[in-house]
Amino acid sequence: MANTKSAAKSARQSARKRELNAGVITGLKTEQKKFRKAIADGKPDVAKVELVKLTSDLDKAAKRGMIHRNVADRKKSRLAKALVKAAKA
Repeated sequence: MANTKSAAKSARQSARKRELNAGVITGLKTEQKKFRKAIADGKPDVAKVELVKLTSDLDKAAKRGMIHRNVADRKKSRLAKALVKAAKA
């Protein structure tokens, strides 16, 4: 428990931010699942649309500091590679 007013306020802010960040991270995971499902189902055109949305969401999360920008870049690269591979198959 916080001992000062400022510590209590900081705890409230942290709890609020943690809740918002968790929602964004969960959304990213959901978008990744949609993308991977589209590839597994052999629908590269649907996967391409999902990749555009996912790329945007990853960039926004990195910009807000929810994930590291290198993590976002790595994920985008790997997903793009997966799309190219699926399109060739």
